[in-house]
Amino acid sequence: MTRRTTAHLFSSLNGVVEAPDQFQFDAFGAVEGEVMAASLAEVTEVVIGRKLWQEWREYWQDKDDDFGVFINPVRKHVLSSTLEADPGWNSTVVDGDVVDYVTALRSEGEGTISVVGGVDTIRSLFLAGLIDALTLTIHPAVTPVGRRLFDEDVPLTRLRLVDSRISDVGNALLTYALRD
Repeated sequence: MTRRTTAHLFSSLNGVVEAPDQFQFDAFGAVEGEVMAASLAEVTEVVIGRKLWQEWREYWQDKDDDFGVFINPVRKHVLSSTLEADPGWNSTVVDGDVVDYVTALRSEGEGTISVVGGVDTIRSLFLAGLIDALTLTIHPAVTPVGRRLFDEDVPLTRLRLVDSRISDVGNALLTYALRD
């Protein structure tokens, strides 16, 4: 049985997904909270880039709020060629091909795998067909700088809309899968 793999990114209207704190401001309401809670409810493992892992570890490690209660015990697979073999915080270092690693991870264990960063990892796993559901929370803001999830190097790729919601704070929450 193949486990489900998901990813969720915050995006500006013009497709920037890097540094969402620069454009999402106070645009997080009840619908966003419901979607986040539902998406995390089945997650048992997280694939995460080293930089984000370090930021989250520093901030969340001793927190017991809703996200802290989720992220602290969940198994984390950290994409890094520089971290020590056992970095702590219930984490395993992944030093190798992420597509091969996630393919193997999907074939073992239970629960959903969430890919939380970085941009290149989410893009490559999605285009490889290893992310079953990609949710974009699109904020009504345009930012002049930052990386986009899909740039001019990505070939024409057809997607299928799986779910859509508009929140009371003006965000579009869109979930996509690769089109068969």
